Amino acid sequence: MPRELTLALAQMNCLVGDITGNVDKIIELSATARREHGADLVVFPELALTGYPPEDLLMRPEFIERCEAGLERIRRAVGGIAVLVGFPHLSKGELYNAAAVLRDGETLALYHKHLLPNYSVFDEKRYFRSGSRPAVFELAGVQVGLTVCEDIWGPAPMAQSVRAGAQLVVNINASPFHVDKQAEREAVIRERVSTSPVPVVYVNMVGGQDELVFDGGSLVMDAQGRISQRAPAFEEGLYLARFRQGRSGLEPIPGEVAQIDSVASVYQALVTGVRDYIGKNRFAGAIVGLSGGVDSALTVAIAADALGAERVHAVMMPSPYTADMSLEDARAEAEALGVRYSVIPIADVAASVERALAQEFAGKPRDTTEENIQARVRGVLLMALSNKTGKLVLTTGNKTEMAVGYATLYGDMAGGFAVIKDVPKLLVYTLSRYRNGLSQVIPERVLTRAPSAELRPDQTDQDSLPPYEVLDAILELYVEQDRSAEDIARATGASLKTIREVIGMVTRNEYKRRQAAPGVRISQRAFGRDRRYPITSGFKEPRGD
Repeated sequence: MPRELTLALAQMNCLVGDITGNVDKIIELSATARREHGADLVVFPELALTGYPPEDLLMRPEFIERCEAGLERIRRAVGGIAVLVGFPHLSKGELYNAAAVLRDGETLALYHKHLLPNYSVFDEKRYFRSGSRPAVFELAGVQVGLTVCEDIWGPAPMAQSVRAGAQLVVNINASPFHVDKQAEREAVIRERVSTSPVPVVYVNMVGGQDELVFDGGSLVMDAQGRISQRAPAFEEGLYLARFRQGRSGLEPIPGEVAQIDSVASVYQALVTGVRDYIGKNRFAGAIVGLSGGVDSALTVAIAADALGAERVHAVMMPSPYTADMSLEDARAEAEALGVRYSVIPIADVAASVERALAQEFAGKPRDTTEENIQARVRGVLLMALSNKTGKLVLTTGNKTEMAVGYATLYGDMAGGFAVIKDVPKLLVYTLSRYRNGLSQVIPERVLTRAPSAELRPDQTDQDSLPPYEVLDAILELYVEQDRSAEDIARATGASLKTIREVIGMVTRNEYKRRQAAPGVRISQRAFGRDRRYPITSGFKEPRGD
């Protein structure tokens, strides 16, 4: 190796289906990597040509044709640097999740992904066939092997590449975020290196795509399993990785190792998800019903951080049951954030709905029906503002509420994107305090008062639900780990009666969750793509003793 080998890791934010835009960005970043950094190779994420996941777009022949044309445009436009790009490759009637290395109009290497994930949010066997051969090519005197995403999670693809002569393995990814995902990735890569001891370059995309958020965290690991470089999470850009020959073989030259904070990562994932969902879908901004409670307070703060205060409209819609402190705290937060703030009372509108129904309701006592009318009036007002302004309504329900159905269908569930639908209630408080650590925007009283829907006099959430400390622990084990009631009782100390009541609420409210807006996924088992239960089901949990 006559000189240093320089790779530019393109931590890129792709837009699914925008082949022209993605190709433009690939060409621009490649030119920058060559002109400004003198890189030998620029590495783009998995399926960078299409964005990830392209889902059933892959079934459209014209989509694949545009991908082929886009790859050819890259081949013709980029010179003086090698480009590694992920794309769908149609070969002999079969579609592969592929990676190609292009340089000066030639293809230096072509690789078909071996291991196709078909679990959790992944459904690749629906679209792709598995590859079986390694791909190793020479770059500045170094033999470089290719792998794609899931290939690094099993031992065979990297081992096969090293046996074929690879001195360095590059792994391109579209790996979505969940809590502590980066630590999992690095542990897996370290395991691969322990049996196939060559350096690994791991490149991941960034940005939001519907429910998924990609957090970047691209890295270089040396042959001893040490992180020599880690790119910042959630930041798009080119990050240079340099290598030289040492006594033990190819060695990465140490670079910046960005640090990871779990709570900060979750908050940034939510901000990224909101920014890209609204931006990529071309909404003018966001509208949030700001109630004076902690869920809407966190949602408004995330929206302002994602979009800028000037694009966020907070709307307080008080009823006769809205406490003065809710009005005061909502206004205080809106002023602290600098977002537009409106107050639209709902008492008269709700009363007119009740008058319209008076004959039908005659002789029936007041119950949750009247409470839900208030929530649905608010939904109508927010959606009217959305229609008129082109801004998207962000719903404010958290994962705990979504799990047990503590939400009003077509009321507070009305909206286009559910920011915190995968955030349990206790984590809502943690994230709110984290945000206040950046700058004080959420009034302290919001974080210390008893949570309430304020739909009847003196109402609190605990009138209908177990304490959140108990409820969140039960839900984590039942929803995210599929544990039985008896297992949950042993793990939490909660009574079987309480646990079974909670499980019953989860089961009964599947129909609500199926109609809920999409929202940012931060856990390994989010409602929607991860957890798929039938709405109509005769299955009952075993009763036990």
